[in-house]
Amino acid sequence: MRKVAVFYNPLSGSRHGRRLEDVKAVVDVLREAGVAATVTPTVALQGTAELVKEAIEQDCDTVFACGGDGTVHDVLQSLVGSDVALGIIPLGTANALAHDLRIPLTPTAAARAALTAERRRIAVGRASYQDFSGVRGSRYFTVTLGIGADAHLFYELESSLKISFGMMAYYFKATWLWLTLDLPAFAAEFSDERGQEVQYELSELLAVRIRNFGGVLRELAPGAGLDRNDLRVVLFRTRSRIKYLRYVLRGLVGARWQVGGIELRHCSQVKCMALGDSPVYVEADGELLGTLPAEIDMVPDALTVLAPRR
Repeated sequence: MRKVAVFYNPLSGSRHGRRLEDVKAVVDVLREAGVAATVTPTVALQGTAELVKEAIEQDCDTVFACGGDGTVHDVLQSLVGSDVALGIIPLGTANALAHDLRIPLTPTAAARAALTAERRRIAVGRASYQDFSGVRGSRYFTVTLGIGADAHLFYELESSLKISFGMMAYYFKATWLWLTLDLPAFAAEFSDERGQEVQYELSELLAVRIRNFGGVLRELAPGAGLDRNDLRVVLFRTRSRIKYLRYVLRGLVGARWQVGGIELRHCSQVKCMALGDSPVYVEADGELLGTLPAEIDMVPDALTVLAPRR
């Protein structure tokens, strides 16, 4: 690592009031190790993508995302397909990708770990969807893509509530939606691990890439992993609120019990279509994208990430 660009989200996480102090501490660690570093705040998605492209053109060998999974999501859009590495300084609310990569959760410790980290080449997920202006959009993701109830959560969650209360806002809103939301049905088509074409009517689909989410979710989709070139999909063939809750509790307590109406499969491509007039929302890495119809597939050998040596 010799020349890096550090991008930080001024608003992510519960420590946004100390964000500049945290970022300065990260940059000090890098510069003390002889690494040239520039610092830039993130802006809207398209603006961040352009700034990352400029960093690549200026021969940066690493781009750091200082923030949560949403900040990582914005930064990686311009890194896919390049040899420039993605470094992560977890300053967000959930920091799921950092948990999975076992990156230290304090800024200076994460920066020091990056100096001796290995460069891991991984596959990423790719989603094609309909944005809120009715135009087809496309986005890469590294953590998870959700269609249905969890995406509706992000649709309902006010950003100011998230900034003020962090994960408590998610838990409160998730509980409220669990009690009140009328889950619209949608269809999902894919080829399973045996090559058989299957179609399900679902109320929720999760396409998961990581093994450990940290927090209350922990292992949301057993069998998922960044070392794989496929998706671990969780298929909710039920609208039972009790079964939703049982599935989340299963991960919380580390149990392996089966929940009726909820299945896990491996696949590399999924197509989803709405079955009624109600919009069915799509999110990726905690960022609300749009609505169905959507297609999800994999891009192998797509991204280099810095991770503590295994």
